[in-house]
Amino acid sequence: MNPESILPGFAAAAVRAATPLAFAAAGELLVERAGVINIGIEGMMIVGAYTGYVAAHGAGQGAGLLAGAAGGAAMGLVFAALVVGLRVQQVIAGTALSMLGLALTASLHRAHAALVPTDSLPPVAITRVPLLADVPVLGPAFFAQPMATYLLYVVFPVISWMLYRSIAGVALRATGESPMAVVAAGHSPARIQSLAIIAGGALAGTGGAILSVVHAGTFVDGMTAGRGFVAVAIVALGRWTPLGVATSALVFGAVSAVQYLAQSLGWRVPYPLVLAAPYAVTLVAMAVFRGHRPPPSQLGKPLRDGP
Repeated sequence: MNPESILPGFAAAAVRAATPLAFAAAGELLVERAGVINIGIEGMMIVGAYTGYVAAHGAGQGAGLLAGAAGGAAMGLVFAALVVGLRVQQVIAGTALSMLGLALTASLHRAHAALVPTDSLPPVAITRVPLLADVPVLGPAFFAQPMATYLLYVVFPVISWMLYRSIAGVALRATGESPMAVVAAGHSPARIQSLAIIAGGALAGTGGAILSVVHAGTFVDGMTAGRGFVAVAIVALGRWTPLGVATSALVFGAVSAVQYLAQSLGWRVPYPLVLAAPYAVTLVAMAVFRGHRPPPSQLGKPLRDGP
């Protein structure tokens, strides 16, 4: 098979695979810059995947994505109540939230399927951007994608502008570095962290909804398959910057797309090894790039000041 015909397809598959990861990682970036580590992002993604799938059956793709964001935000509200309101240890609360999300969606999905059998969602159309989609390799990769992918091209510039060009972004970053300075400036670190967690949950839920509504067209128990934990690693590898996180997500998307390349080229590689590749890359990358830039100084530490 001609490599020139394979490369555009592989690049497009890499961007599609990176899209849900990038949404989740964008949400995690906001949360971690505010000083909270959100291990519960897996639970937020799977709840977003389920609520998005259910809503899309009745009202279409757009409603599915909105419902996924709402589901993720609701989980974010629970997480904020635990770690900001009650000062529960963040890793323990996040782990519990992920387990809750996986168990809850599995139970609801089976109950719903028993009462109202549902078919797969119709395939989502690919939208080509005129002229840009015709650029070799990069055109099909970035400009011949579902509409949900184009939302990502707006999310990261907005987050970047917010973090570095707005008062709210300065307050959020300061909360992750020196909450007492935020208090001295007349802001509430607890409120900032809560809003960051809810917004991060909405982005994670959107990423989950993209998995079920845009990519798979159905919901399967545990379909996030650890992507939430990969998103946490992507933020660390991206050095807590929007550009670094977006780049890292694209790299992981490319690794995930290797399975499609293996099928196209007829490689005789055990399929479980191909599926495990993104997680192996996570471990290697974390070992190689550790310590190149420190995380927010208050990451994972509970607030000590008043609201």
